Amino acid sequence: MRNGRSVLTRRQLMAVIAAGAAICALPSVASQPLRVGSLRFGSVNWLLHTIEAQHLDAQAGLEMERVDFASNQASTIALLGDSVDMIVSDWLWALRQRAEGEKLLFYPYSSALGAILAPPDSEIGGLSDLAGKRIGVAGSALDKSWLLLRAHLRQDYDFDPAEDARPFYGAPPLLSEQLRMGRLDALLTYWNFAARLEAEGYRVIAEVADVLHALDLDPAPPLVGFVWRDQEERSDQIAAFFRAVEEAQHLLLHDDDVWEGLRPLMRIERPGDFKALRARYRAGVPDPWDAAHQQAARKLFDLLGHLGGEQLIGPMTTFDSKLFVPSKGRQ
Repeated sequence: MRNGRSVLTRRQLMAVIAAGAAICALPSVASQPLRVGSLRFGSVNWLLHTIEAQHLDAQAGLEMERVDFASNQASTIALLGDSVDMIVSDWLWALRQRAEGEKLLFYPYSSALGAILAPPDSEIGGLSDLAGKRIGVAGSALDKSWLLLRAHLRQDYDFDPAEDARPFYGAPPLLSEQLRMGRLDALLTYWNFAARLEAEGYRVIAEVADVLHALDLDPAPPLVGFVWRDQEERSDQIAAFFRAVEEAQHLLLHDDDVWEGLRPLMRIERPGDFKALRARYRAGVPDPWDAAHQQAARKLFDLLGHLGGEQLIGPMTTFDSKLFVPSKGRQ
């Protein structure tokens, strides 16, 4: 000790300098790749593959790292646990997390919705004929499309298919097979499974988009989009990512040649699958998100909250317009 002050030895001083240099050398959040999580066989992979194959990430000044997941639940857990920076999910889930304190944001990715289909020789001509029928429902009794279909049929046809028909809930591939085997009279399923069935000759009785229209939910707000945590240090990366997304969506809308490179990812099983999937994907590229979409989303939230209650939206969730980031959409 000298004059009451400690004196660092040369060795200690060098250790302090080395530690400081190591800290400075650590990569900042913004310099790390943007980790984008997606379902292993989901259609978002078609978009991400297009970004990489066309070098749109490099053109936007973005370094992107893709992370595959086997389920939606795994991807949401990864986002909340900071294992990835971006996932695709629905805004109802994002609203629920935001209400619980997570600073999440949502950018519309797809407005593709499912459909109700029946065999080509079925006696079912319209929704009114579903009464008493065996109806497959992709997902659970709380599936959003099923809740909306029930609301529409109660409102306009005076029957509830949950009570006046025979619903069977399950995984989409299983239900598609049950329909083929004649064990179901009709099937409400997701858009990609509907596309494959339509390519086989199954008839579309109604689109879920028609159900939304009947419930006065116009324009139909995209339900699915990119979800990420609001972080100022990543704002440039996020902006670059969405520039790449917009360019990729434009190509997927207008360039048939780009789709040829996606065939291996699309798991084509039958001759008509490719064109049917491409057509439904293109139809689902959303329009720009504007005030009308925001108003329709609020109305849809209120309706789903009424239909599904706390089981669907959670006990604390309220509609928060700050969740939604405007998109350029269809170009």
